[in-house]
Amino acid sequence: MASDMSLKDFEGRTTGTDLEVQPVVKDLESVYDIPVQISAVLGRCTMPISSLMKMGPRSVVELDRKVGEAIDIYVNNRLVARGEVVVVEDRLGITMTEIIKSDRG
Repeated sequence: MASDMSLKDFEGRTTGTDLEVQPVVKDLESVYDIPVQISAVLGRCTMPISSLMKMGPRSVVELDRKVGEAIDIYVNNRLVARGEVVVVEDRLGITMTEIIKSDRG
């Protein structure tokens, strides 16, 4: 399930203990400017180099996903969400429909 909350929604909230009264937003401010790589993967395929070399304009590469199937969203090469492709004005965008819970503790 996707969440529509932003970091502004956390302003004024505390981390949950009496000793820690700093708002959650203050705790996150140090990471705001760290760049991350975001990738949206529509699908994958495997082919021999000989087939790749024969490709030209208007060639079609068949992917392992079906039309309407969710795409994978990676942050720094780690799967974090699934979503759908959307059109925003004259550009493509992604709507996150599912957040993937990490096994890291």
